[in-house]
Amino acid sequence: MTVDREQASLRVVLTDINASVVEAWRAAFADTPGTEIRKGSILDEEVDAWVSPTNARGLMNGGVDAAIKRHLGAGIQLRVQRAIRDRFEGRLPVGSAVCVPSGAVNPRFLISTPTMEQSSQNVSETLNVALACAAAFQAIHQQNRESPGSIASVALVGMGAHTGRVPARVCANLMWTGHTLFHDHRFEDYDDLRGTIVAQLDDIEQAPAEQRVRITPPSRRTARR
Repeated sequence: MTVDREQASLRVVLTDINASVVEAWRAAFADTPGTEIRKGSILDEEVDAWVSPTNARGLMNGGVDAAIKRHLGAGIQLRVQRAIRDRFEGRLPVGSAVCVPSGAVNPRFLISTPTMEQSSQNVSETLNVALACAAAFQAIHQQNRESPGSIASVALVGMGAHTGRVPARVCANLMWTGHTLFHDHRFEDYDDLRGTIVAQLDDIEQAPAEQRVRITPPSRRTARR
């Protein structure tokens, strides 16, 4: 499915307190319109949705998750875990996400997407960041499909760059990969999303850390044959 004009104009804010991540974003997203990059806390961003890197159980006990739970209150974890239980039988696979009401005016929604199976897991040798970032944008597609225009702006942090120990440059490039999929393609579901990315894992894994890799949506691969 192609991406409509409203969703393609989403305002994306990349913000992190880690200067290395911010510098890496500036290099990776230098030619990417519609993105704002700055050093700072996601808690200061006035947008419709925050994206929080989480774990498969939605336990908000570390990193950005914990900061958001302190800011929004313990009820946010209950909402996230209820959504995971209802939609994914209690365990959220990497490459999936849930979008729940935050209970606040800013942001209105929290998108939780796992970069790891367990808390504080080292994911530096995986493609989890690309999967998680793409899943977060897929959640925006789904929310806007259910309620058009409900998410027009979103803020993300350096996914996996803290507790996941993903190097800043690798984090930035994998997030760029996930972000470009949002503009290139709207997936039918998370299985479709994961299948598309995993099918091209070799191309990504063989690329040097400084190289960005654009994943080709299935429809475009078919059209080129």
